[in-house]
This record gives sequence, structure tokens and C-alpha cells, in this order.
Amino acid sequence: MSTRLELIALEGLPRIVPGDDLADLIAAALAANALTLREGDVLVLAQKIVSKAEGRYRRLVEVEPGPAAVELAAQAQKDPRLVELILAESREVLRVRAGVIIVEHRNGYVHANAGIDRSNIHNTPDDPQVLLLPLDCDASAAALRASLLRLCGCAPQVIINDSAGRAWRNGTVGIALGSAGLDPLFNQVGGQDLFGNRLEVTEAAVADELAAAASLLMGQAAEGLPVVLVRGARLRPAAGGCGALLRPRELDLFR
Repeated sequence: MSTRLELIALEGLPRIVPGDDLADLIAAALAANALTLREGDVLVLAQKIVSKAEGRYRRLVEVEPGPAAVELAAQAQKDPRLVELILAESREVLRVRAGVIIVEHRNGYVHANAGIDRSNIHNTPDDPQVLLLPLDCDASAAALRASLLRLCGCAPQVIINDSAGRAWRNGTVGIALGSAGLDPLFNQVGGQDLFGNRLEVTEAAVADELAAAASLLMGQAAEGLPVVLVRGARLRPAAGGCGALLRPRELDLFR
């Protein structure tokens, strides 16, 4: 593991609109920030710009809520049209209280309101819209990595992050929803600690740790810094995505 880590938020990225090529924009931002991708670099992207580029907007005026959405909306004190979208993006509703619906997203992760958000997108009172999570964050990360290899001659490891709450603590932190080119989980079971004791359950969610670190620079409001270059992480390369971070249902003590 590295003893030094550098995180650089890329400045100068434009506001993302549907159809934008994120690889082109990131390559241009790297050049404008006098940065060149190196082997082992990690790029962390805010989920929101991926969703925007992929056109994952939904206008609420076009949504017709069903009976289940209407009933759940009354419990959660939410717009039934929004709740209809939450249900459509979810496998199962896990918890409900005023203001929030905790679900298992169709891609497996547990998320408030299926990750559907109204912040940092254009809205009007008479035509509100929301932004859904990408269809497949792992696939989005893999496609971006391949495009950056073509454009920059180097394939960075890629993480797509989002803000999420935690069962034990207040506040949100960044978590990895998708990844490409890295092992998101560092399994140290069978190794030894400083005193020679055998590690029985130690697994570091390195993708989540970098997602949270990058979130410190990205911010949660009007910072406008949705891409962070991470240098020095020395993550193990791997195929696949973030599936290893999802705890099996039978081991989930909160369900």
C-alpha cells in the first residue's frame, strides 16, 4: 500500500448535458490543468455527471403513479410521481419514514430514494424533473476507461461515487456505485497483523474509501468539481466492478 496519496479536483469542466462525451471533456480538463494520466491513476467521478451525460432525467409531469406509489407516498410524505419512479428503480422497499424511502436498488445497493435526486439540476415549479442513477455504473465506468485509453494513451482505474447515509452514524459519505480496472475490495483474510495474529475478517473497501476521500473535494453543493484524480493509491488491478462490495442478504443484519 502507498504511504502517500494525492487528490486533485479537475477545474474547468463545463456543466454536463445529455449526450456529452465525458471522456473528451475529462481529457480536455486534464490538459487544461496541466495533468497527464499515469499508470495507476484513479479517476473518481460524481454519479450525477454520468447520469446527466446519459440523459437519465425524468419529468414528473410524464409520470402516472400507481396505487402502490400513492399509498407509499402518503407514508413518506412525498410526491406520488416521485415514489413511482423510486419503485420502478428498486427491487424492494426496506424502510419508510417521513421524507425518505430506503430501498434495494435494482443494481443491488441499498440507497435512500433509489438515488433519485433533484439537487444541482435545472428545475421549474410547473415542470419539475429528477435525475436517476445510471443504468449500470460498472458499465459506464468501463466505457469511460476504454475511451480515455484511446484519447490519452493510458487507462486509469475509474470509480463512480455517490453520497449515501450509514446505518450507524449521522451524515453522508461518498460510496462507490461502479468501478472499472480495480479490485474494489482488499481482502486480507489469512494475513497477519503487527503482532502476528491471523486476520479473520479484515476486508478494506478501498473503492469506498477513495470515493469518500474524493467527496471531500467534490463537495455537496455548488462547488462544481465532479471529477477527482487520485494518484498514489496503488490499487490492485482487476476486471469486473463493484459487486464485491454488496453484502449478501443473509449476512445483512439490518434487514
